[in-house]
Amino acid sequence: MALIVHKYGGTSMGSTERIRNVAKRVAKWSRAGHQMVVVPSAMSGETNRLLALAKELAPAKADDAYHRELDQLAATGEQASSALLAIALQAEGLASVSYAGWQVAIKTNSAYTKARIESIDDARVRADLAAGKVVIITGFQGVDGQGHVTTLGRGGSDTSAVAVAAALKAQECLIYTDVDGVYTTDPRVVPEARRLKTVSFEEMLEMASLGSKVLQIRSVEFAGKYRVPLRVLSSFTPWDIDLQEEAKSGTLISFEEDENMEQAVVSGIAFNRDEAKISLLGVPDTPGIASQILGAVAQANIEVDMIIQNVSHEGKTDFSFTVHRNDFARAIDLLKSVVAAKLGAREVIGDAKICKVSIVGIGMRSHVGVASKMFRALSEEGINIQMISTSEIKTSVVIDEKYMELAVRALHKAFDLDQPPA
Repeated sequence: MALIVHKYGGTSMGSTERIRNVAKRVAKWSRAGHQMVVVPSAMSGETNRLLALAKELAPAKADDAYHRELDQLAATGEQASSALLAIALQAEGLASVSYAGWQVAIKTNSAYTKARIESIDDARVRADLAAGKVVIITGFQGVDGQGHVTTLGRGGSDTSAVAVAAALKAQECLIYTDVDGVYTTDPRVVPEARRLKTVSFEEMLEMASLGSKVLQIRSVEFAGKYRVPLRVLSSFTPWDIDLQEEAKSGTLISFEEDENMEQAVVSGIAFNRDEAKISLLGVPDTPGIASQILGAVAQANIEVDMIIQNVSHEGKTDFSFTVHRNDFARAIDLLKSVVAAKLGAREVIGDAKICKVSIVGIGMRSHVGVASKMFRALSEEGINIQMISTSEIKTSVVIDEKYMELAVRALHKAFDLDQPPA
């Protein structure tokens, strides 16, 4: 008897009929002898609806003051879907119980809307599993040391599911979503994109960090840290599909780089529209300048991605970095009002109409000329590169947002990703 964690996304929980199908699928696994823990997201669109109501009531640009209440509000979406799934399972004749994150308890820090999981008390869940119950735990949320409800940020249900799987030492965590696995890139942009049967943990981590929406990056980080086997598969296959067939479908995220894996030089193209670039022009080129700039940004709980510092000229330099587009206005205001004046910067400028496009592949470690091939493909399409970032298994560029789809298609073709592996 294996302990299995299922996670279902918002589209999978989008109606009572879909919830009923989820219940039938979970019941199939349970009746096959598995101990089942399920982590559902809120019903599709529910979190947006709740936050839109709050936005109607909150004064403009005062969101920070309401973060605790926003978490209290947003957490109700997952509580509703969890209770509905428990009811559907009971209607199927299975004993089941639903818990909110604070009831388990999933302990987090107090960073409202962006909380991080610190520990999970698994005693209550294990007792229910031993009693033969299917346990449903709300995704996306937890509770801090003061007893306040917290949420983990968008896509946080993936992280909840992987963390629960790690705490329970589950045999596998199955992430059910509206796609049937991880593709070489988004099929909506490149119809020729292929589904990968297997992708390495390192590649998935890079792809998630670079804009792939299949899995939240923190869920992949958790999986890597605690070596939780992950599989991404579709919830829209018939619920009564053969269990053995279902267990091998989708994309397996592997921790072993063996000869059976798809060892292409480049495994996928990731892209992210949610980037914005900020530049401080004419700052002193002195030791500690980067720390002063980015330290102030970090204190405001704003994450920084790509960073470039230009060559010094007459003791001055330009410093550029990217942030999430949602943090762009706040970061610009902070830098103009505090940092620029303190450092004597000539000007603070920004561009919210950029995007990041990346190539990812563990095969890049052992092949030369991959980055130059990428740059050549972009050049042939007349696409100018604004920033470049590299690691062992990825190369990322910042380009004008209007060229994003063209760039993705060009790179997908240049690296033959429409062709099956040899």
